[in-house]
Amino acid sequence: MAADSDSSTRDARNSDPEVDGLKEKDMLHTEVTASSDLMNEAYLGENHEHEVGVWQSIKEHPMACFWAFVFCFTIVMESFDMFLNGNFVALPAFQQRYGVYVGPGPDDYSIPTKWQSSLFQAGQAGAFIGVLLAGPVVNRLGYRWTTIMALILMNATIFISFFADSLTVLVIGQAFEGVPWGFFIGCSPAYASEVVPLALRGVCTATLQMSWSIGSIIVAGATYGYNQKDTEWAWRAPIALQWLFPTPLLILVFFAPESPWWLTRNGRKEEALKSISRLARKSTSSAKNNEETFAMIERTIEIEKKYSGTPSLLDLFKGVDLRRTLITCLIYASQNFAGNLIANQATYFFEQAGMTPDFSFQLNLITTCLQFVANIGSWFLMAWFGRRTIYIYGCGFNCAMLIILGICASIDQNSSTNYAQACLGVIISFVYAGTQGPVSYAIIAEASSIRLRALSTGVGRAAYYIAEIPMIYLASRMLNQTGWDLAGKCGYVWGGTAFVCLVSAYFGLPEFKHRSYRELDILFNRKVSARKFKSTIIDVRDNE
Repeated sequence: MAADSDSSTRDARNSDPEVDGLKEKDMLHTEVTASSDLMNEAYLGENHEHEVGVWQSIKEHPMACFWAFVFCFTIVMESFDMFLNGNFVALPAFQQRYGVYVGPGPDDYSIPTKWQSSLFQAGQAGAFIGVLLAGPVVNRLGYRWTTIMALILMNATIFISFFADSLTVLVIGQAFEGVPWGFFIGCSPAYASEVVPLALRGVCTATLQMSWSIGSIIVAGATYGYNQKDTEWAWRAPIALQWLFPTPLLILVFFAPESPWWLTRNGRKEEALKSISRLARKSTSSAKNNEETFAMIERTIEIEKKYSGTPSLLDLFKGVDLRRTLITCLIYASQNFAGNLIANQATYFFEQAGMTPDFSFQLNLITTCLQFVANIGSWFLMAWFGRRTIYIYGCGFNCAMLIILGICASIDQNSSTNYAQACLGVIISFVYAGTQGPVSYAIIAEASSIRLRALSTGVGRAAYYIAEIPMIYLASRMLNQTGWDLAGKCGYVWGGTAFVCLVSAYFGLPEFKHRSYRELDILFNRKVSARKFKSTIIDVRDNE
């Protein structure tokens, strides 16, 4: 009799939500918290995630790490194009073809400020549209098919930039390329955080920043190799390199498992269990382990569904979800305010700091390689320290370095001050790539509730683009010879904005490390202050 009851309970979980008439309050899995057996499975699944460390989690879930990295690697295309634009404006052949003469030498040309900022802003404007579309599309199709669709679109839009014969067409091409970027960044952090166990969330989402570094290394190497050429292939060849990425990634993503959290939210239990099984190592995973993980997922989703129904954009701005959305948006937007834009225009910054064009390209290649090393170092930092700690200390250090940069640019200029500014630019980029950059993606992936994650990630990234578009214009205006020509004095501006980010994080950024999604839901629902998240104890039996 008990067996029959248990069987009927499990069959109920397999039912189609539309058949069951789910309306405003979607209570697909209400039997989880009502069943002591299922609750015990959920306890065991969550306790196991808390008990295992980073290395043990890697050994138990190697394929989860692999698939998380594959999705995060799609960001390499946005990185590639962003850094490519930053290098275009420093390429002598590109400057002579599309720039204006600024003297005094016969080859002293510069891209006008309006076109320089347009090249950066166009892609971000397209990405803004992409991220707003990403959330609803993911909720409908899932992370996997949304990413496949974006990769196909990316392959097509590269043609516009490659065959562009004017700055106008190149800007249009960048705008179209930006749309799939928005889908990539809307899917990647959310997918990575949902397929790996708790101990690996920070490490795996940090690979997003590594993808940025990989893209910048490829760009730095390509443009350094072509910067001596005086033909149109100095910039067309690097554009063509973008076709290296979409097709191989499309093939890999086609074979990737869908997020078990997304499948569970959509009532597809059997597929969710298969996905959980594919993400774990066969020798260390059993059907019982998979059921425990699934019960933990169901329990968390049920707790969230008690507070609201079918997810919508409006839910992001209601109740406790408003606080979570603000954290996501502010952390994303702050990436533009702590010196990151110096890294994005590193080659041009080095030239304005007094370096020769050839040495500027060399120094940019060195900087991007150091950023890659910093990204690897961030894995260990996130294993040892909390998200809040890494963010605040990284932001504080860069704030100080930016002010020092401004001071160096304000005194009498000579070769020593030029090299000092270049070195400070390298240090700021290195620290950002090891602290704020990677930890931001971990925070963003963990701040939102499961049911609103795809929407929250999209809106958060939209906030990033809203902040970045005017900041790109400001950065170009500050550095360009046809603008304000501030060179290193821009450190005063970015130092001030970094200080605002530091203060905001100190008072408003909670600690998410070692917290399951259930615990984070409860902490936010209890309205615990940001500085008390770490010390507040949540019992494994608590549901609210």
